[in-house]
Amino acid sequence: MNKTITDWGQLRFSIIGGLLARPPEPGKLGEEIELLASRCYRHPSEDKWVTFGASTIERWYYRALHAADPVAALSRKVRSDLGEAKAMSAQLVVALGQQYASYPHWSYMLHADNLTALVTERPELGDAPSYSTVRRRMKERGWLKKRLPKTAGQRQAAARLAQREVRSYEAEYVHGLWHLDFHVGSRRIVDAKGNYHSPRVFCVIDDCSRLCCHIQWYLDETAESLIHGLSQAFQKRGLPRSLMTDNGSAMLARETRNGLAQLGIEHETTLPYSAYQNGKQEAFWGQLEGRMMAMLTAVKPLTLQFLNQSTQAWVEIEYNRSRHEELRTTPLTRLLQGQEVSRPCPDNDLLRLAFTARETRKQRRSDGTLQVGGVRFEVPARFRHIDRLSVRFRTWDLSCVYLVDERTGNLLATIFPLDKTKNSKGQRRTLAPVEQTILPAVPEEPIPPLLRRILNTYAATGLPAAYLPKDEQ
Repeated sequence: MNKTITDWGQLRFSIIGGLLARPPEPGKLGEEIELLASRCYRHPSEDKWVTFGASTIERWYYRALHAADPVAALSRKVRSDLGEAKAMSAQLVVALGQQYASYPHWSYMLHADNLTALVTERPELGDAPSYSTVRRRMKERGWLKKRLPKTAGQRQAAARLAQREVRSYEAEYVHGLWHLDFHVGSRRIVDAKGNYHSPRVFCVIDDCSRLCCHIQWYLDETAESLIHGLSQAFQKRGLPRSLMTDNGSAMLARETRNGLAQLGIEHETTLPYSAYQNGKQEAFWGQLEGRMMAMLTAVKPLTLQFLNQSTQAWVEIEYNRSRHEELRTTPLTRLLQGQEVSRPCPDNDLLRLAFTARETRKQRRSDGTLQVGGVRFEVPARFRHIDRLSVRFRTWDLSCVYLVDERTGNLLATIFPLDKTKNSKGQRRTLAPVEQTILPAVPEEPIPPLLRRILNTYAATGLPAAYLPKDEQ
């Protein structure tokens, strides 16, 4: 039964219940009812006070006096047409469906108004339905209001969402799956030069425990910032088994993909325009903005250093130690009690080498250099015999380049940009032989083997020489 209907029955019973429990003396019933009518009562569904007439209360009293269930007798009656659908012709329903297929972003009111205008043009469709009828018929068929997709990717995502169900998920083991994302902060910060910036916060969350592995604010959303923050997460918590990101340029950069592949971390990306797949990360942004950022509204000027300091303290002291409604425990407790599958993090040098782009460069024979990003680098003399070298580098940091083995990827040497000023001093190293080889002795027969075979084969034919010698004297 509808809650509002029973609420009215309980209110009425609370008013006349005393008369039923303690019947008044003969001739005193009218006085008791007048006394009840002079009081104010709280409305069952609205925030206001109401009064009732003596005749109304008297009618309630006699209705409940001999009823087996006084509350049910005093409740409002259920509409006789409850659950019955208002008549809508089949042609009108088809027209409504065609209208929704063309304009799924319209509101129910706009659909109802357009359907009324259509009935005016085409009376054979039947009577124009009311707004409530249109709204009810559309909800019955799942014709809900949708956002209008603007791009081809959004249209594809909308079509996929309409065909595939969405279900919540959770990793079974701690550090089995991490979520990574950037978020544009609601507050602007100011630097030492007086320039304002909209900072981006980088965050990594463990799927199983919801623990914030690392969080940090940056001025941009680039692969450099991503790798800088992700490396710190690895050093704090260890290496996860898989990592989920969206399809941003920083997440799909060569340095990011190569680093995750070399460290043995499965890189999973969400479907385009499907932020719900990374819902745990999106839910975290609500807490970050609603609690931590809300406490910084009076901090002026807000600097990047203080913003990072406050965020780190909030995550470690409050978020990671606060009870999670879904987990029914704190993220830190879930982390410590859960079964984890993380691996030890390598040292900083190996991390730097892992998150690099890998290409092949041709070495210049003239001066033993190769070029990366318009910068020339000096190749050690011991590699001067190699024509093409495999190099690894970061596109945003060309202070050094790594020479690696083409087959195994092992580091061979770290090379640096060409220093022409230093080379102008004229100091040069003595080159050692590339390889000590023993040359064979010169054969006694000056004619090579192939020419000997050709001459012998020609002589075996018995034919004379096919030319006339000329006497040069």
